[in-house]
Amino acid sequence: MPEFLDALQQSRPGAIEKALKHELENLPAGTLPLEKGTNRGGYVDDSDISVTVINVKQYENSIQAKVGVFFTEIIVGCGCGDDPMPENAYCEMQISIDRTTFAAKFEVIQ
Repeated sequence: MPEFLDALQQSRPGAIEKALKHELENLPAGTLPLEKGTNRGGYVDDSDISVTVINVKQYENSIQAKVGVFFTEIIVGCGCGDDPMPENAYCEMQISIDRTTFAAKFEVIQ
């Protein structure tokens, strides 16, 4: 489970969002459950993702963040001349970061 120590250590306005974006974009491939956000039954190429932090809420025991993730979905078997076909994809997910363990849980919500 990934840890988000840098984001949790920030206190300035906007710093948590910036740190969270950086940490998410630098996770090892396959860490985020992006396969749950595919639309066309393809597979995920998450070698170059882009993250938008939509909102962050801070609680005593956790940080809750809603983020948008842009990635590439590879479509195969579509009968196209350029099969497999890369397609831009997007999904939103809720992230819960525990302030004690620094561990994060991800849930695709759209």
